[in-house]
Amino acid sequence: MFKLRIALIAACLGIVAALAWGRGYIVIQKDKQFQVDKVVIRPGDKVIFQNHDDFTHNIYSPTKGNEFNINVQRPGGSTGVTFWTEGEVEVRCAIHPKMKMMVVIKR
Repeated sequence: MFKLRIALIAACLGIVAALAWGRGYIVIQKDKQFQVDKVVIRPGDKVIFQNHDDFTHNIYSPTKGNEFNINVQRPGGSTGVTFWTEGEVEVRCAIHPKMKMMVVIKR
């Protein structure tokens, strides 16, 4: 129950932070999957990856021009990635190969 409360507080803080940034999008990781298959954003927007699982994830993208690697993201962790280059970006988890999603960046 305590972990659930912490996760909910983190999610609420993430939403407030995203609203303050103006263009932030939250992607939740739960049950070894992303809770959305795709988000569509503009250049300069931030995607906040939140780990609502009970285990570690390693979110990354090998897509040229939008490469990133969050590395170890523990349960309850939240990490933002800003995308600048237009295109389709594949996002994966290095620990759980079935975890895949797309971030589409376009004006």
